[in-house]
Parts: sequence; structure tokens; C-alpha cells
Amino acid sequence: MTGHPTTIDWDATADSFDQEPDHGLLDPAVRDAWAARMRTWLPQDRAVEVLDLGCGTGSLSLLAAEQGHRVTGVDRSPRMVDLARIKLADADAEVLVGDAFQPPVGERKFDVVMARHVLWLLPDTAAALRHWCSLLKPGGRLLLVEGVWGDAGIPAGEVTESLAPLTSYVQYERLSADPTLWGRSVDDERYAVVARPALPARHAEVVDVHLILRRGDEALLARRAGTGYADGLLNGPSGHVEDGEDVVAAMIREAAEEIGIALTPDDLRVALVMQHRGPGGDPRTGWFFEAEYGAGGEPYNREPDKCSELAWHPLADLPTDMVAYCRAGLDAYRASERFVIHWHEDGDRIAYDAQGERRGVSLRVTGA
Repeated sequence: MTGHPTTIDWDATADSFDQEPDHGLLDPAVRDAWAARMRTWLPQDRAVEVLDLGCGTGSLSLLAAEQGHRVTGVDRSPRMVDLARIKLADADAEVLVGDAFQPPVGERKFDVVMARHVLWLLPDTAAALRHWCSLLKPGGRLLLVEGVWGDAGIPAGEVTESLAPLTSYVQYERLSADPTLWGRSVDDERYAVVARPALPARHAEVVDVHLILRRGDEALLARRAGTGYADGLLNGPSGHVEDGEDVVAAMIREAAEEIGIALTPDDLRVALVMQHRGPGGDPRTGWFFEAEYGAGGEPYNREPDKCSELAWHPLADLPTDMVAYCRAGLDAYRASERFVIHWHEDGDRIAYDAQGERRGVSLRVTGA
């Protein structure tokens, strides 16, 4: 790291910071230049919550507040905090005494976390950025203004490298070439970085469809064979929803592929929905549809390489050699339930176990 100090006399710098055009923004042209930049960095379509870390005397906090945002400033120096509170007395803002590295904001989250000429002062850049990103709401942004001045400061490359594993978007903006921001020409490295943390991965599940084809009080079951999963066990005609399909289209396709019947949407009724986790697997959601025998034609085994038998079985006396997932769905269907969670732990059996279904249907919500 470049020039990261171990101690800073914060109170001794309060007055000088407020007098420098670079910090206090007392020069109207400098102030206007920073206000214009802030409008490009902060959301302008709505008022947001802004956390200004190492806010000093509140110059940037005031610009953010003047643009309609709610600002919380944090600074270690009580002297600077007093000056900032005076400056922000008429703004929608609060200023707290605290460490920028671990700001005293509790569980609060912000739309923007900004820091100007602060990161280079902290002993652990990566840790500070990780914590600051954790203070952002989903879709929030991190705004950093930093630079390198002689032997002090932090290079942009170090900042962007630290942000890389934390963010999905980083915008670098060189500020050295704009003298209106500093009240004079500068030849050192000064820059802004706007970063958006990567959003947590959204939960995704495979979607299954299952057919309860009824012939009076019986249902058609197929015995799996040659698939590598649950072979020898019975389940209903079923399969996965493919990209671009809705669940009804998937059920119609699977019925045609497996048992050769040509169902229409009018032939199908939603029986129940089940969230399921198989032993050692990921959760998936299954849609169970019912249809009456005769709809779409006479069923037959169209996939003998995957199915060794098709047979009708009484719903009131289902066989035990079934896939536990399917058996739980049919049991719930007979009980007129509409939503079921069927959750296995690693090491549980794939097959239905009449004595050990303690982890079978773990939650049932009965429909109207």
C-alpha cells in the first residue's frame, strides 16, 4: 500500500481542511464543479440514503443534501463533527462521531456509501471496502474519491483490484485533468471510482411436472429402468420443464413422449405443487396435474429404454416400491392438499419407506 499512515491528528487538521478549496469547497467555482460531478455519481431520479464516511466538515455531505438526499456523516474528529453539524444544520442530515472503518450505524443500510480522501488513511484497504459494501442496500453504489500526492495516497489500481472480487461494476473517472475541481491545475493522480457490489445469486430451482392420470379410483404408474436414478421404482409420468416452456406445455410434451397421449390444456387440472429435495440433491419444485383416462388417447409405453412397465394402481392402496417424492405427492393429492414440502436429508433413501417417512411431507398447507 502507498503511504497508509498509522496515526492521524484529526483535530489538528480540522481548520486547515475547511479552508482549503479542495476540502472546504469555499470557492464558488470549485463548489459548482463538485456539485456537477455529484449529480453524475448520485441517483437523480429519487432521494436516497447517503453515508459519508470521513465526512470532515461536511462539504460533500451538504452537496448531497442540497440535491435532495438524506445524509449521514461520520468522522472521528469531534471538532470536524461540530463544524459539519453547523454546516448541515438546515439540511436533512445527521453527523456522528465514529471511525470510518467501522461506522457507528448499527444495522442500517444505505443506497450510497461515499468516502473522499479517506481510504488511503486506513491500514487495511480490502477489509474497509468489504465492510463498506456490506452497508449498501441491494443495487446500491460505492463512491470513492482518492488520489496519490507525492508519497501519500493510494493508486487507483490498488482500489480497483480490491474491489474486483466484491463488485459487478466499477467505473473509473480521472479527476486530475479538471482544474475547476481543485481551484488550480494539478499534475498528480486524482480520481473517482463508482462501484456496484455484485448482487447475491438468486435462488434457482429445477421445475418438474407430474401427471396423475386417473382411471376411476386408479392412477397410472411407470416403473423406471435404465435411467441411473431410482431404477426399479414406480412413479407417475413426469419430467423437467425445458427452457421456453410453461408448466402446462411441459406436461403435455412429457405425456406425449412417455405414454403417447395427446393432451390439451383443457384436459389438465392443477392437483398440487410440491417443493422437494432428494437425498444429496438440490431443491426443486414439482407441479402435479391430474387428467382423466381417455383424454388424449390410450396410454402405452413409448420409452421402453427408460420404463419397464406401465400399470394402473389403486390410489387408496398404492404400492410401497415407489419413489418417495412421487408417493408423497399422491398421498397429499388423496388428502386434497394443494401445497407440500417434501425434504430429504443426505443419506435418506430415494425409495418410499413406510416406516421411515419422518422426513417425508414436512409441511402441508390445505387448500380451500
